[in-house]
Amino acid sequence: MTRILLFGASGFLGRHVRTALAADATLTCPTRAECDLVTVDLSDLTALVRASRPTAVINCTGRMAGDDHQLLRAHTLVTAKLIEAVVAGAPGARLVRLGSAGEYGPVPVGRAVAEGDPTEPVGGYGLSQLAATRLVELAIAARRIDAVVLRVFNPIGSGMADQNVLGRTVRLLRDAVRQDSPAIALGSLDAWRDFVDVRDVASAVQAAVGAPRVPPVLNVGSGNAVRIRYVVRLLADAAGFTGAVNETAPASDAARSASVSWMCADISASRKLGWAPRHTLAGTVKAIWVDGG
Repeated sequence: MTRILLFGASGFLGRHVRTALAADATLTCPTRAECDLVTVDLSDLTALVRASRPTAVINCTGRMAGDDHQLLRAHTLVTAKLIEAVVAGAPGARLVRLGSAGEYGPVPVGRAVAEGDPTEPVGGYGLSQLAATRLVELAIAARRIDAVVLRVFNPIGSGMADQNVLGRTVRLLRDAVRQDSPAIALGSLDAWRDFVDVRDVASAVQAAVGAPRVPPVLNVGSGNAVRIRYVVRLLADAAGFTGAVNETAPASDAARSASVSWMCADISASRKLGWAPRHTLAGTVKAIWVDGG
């Protein structure tokens, strides 16, 4: 049976990855209290990897917000540490890192972005993610490690945090329904995004673990772009909310959203692994509301 060392198993992505892998693998899932990848010493991390004897190491940790230093520590330095620990502690294991579509930065409107397209991230988040991916690519090119980065686009599903616009929407809608409010307020919803069900992200991780060979980077998205405004309206309809959705609130990611007005994944490379998204956007949105966001 496959032995997997999974970091971030209690997070939004990690919980779904854990569920997808549990039936066919032996999982070791250290909690953050047991092993915080940001602060753990390399020697202790290497010892944990060696003791787990994994055939795959999956990192679902990271942070959505913070200053540049915090983001670099969470993404770039953690990745450097994991590469060294896997090379020393489990040299035959495959490292699977969850990256982000934020690594691409602005792309031409109407075009699906592919793994080989230019990467010009906007802000510390995308830059830290791209730097981490570049470390993985260099380690692969040097034949130090078997690894893959899954560039996840906009994952949605149950358990989203308020840092996600749809997570905020769910909270606001629940408050509005409970209080019989006539409107909710969000930031601009004009951008186009590629929303992918978090369960499809989990199945992509499963495919990346099981494939005999993987390329260094793979996009994980739905392959379709929709306006955020449309998805928010779907959520409002699922909630039975008929009031107004005003776009007057300040958004924490307003600058990034304004500079990246369009994002859509070319998922043809991921399809070659036998993976494809199975969940429809409408079905995912209904599940988000029923499951509590």
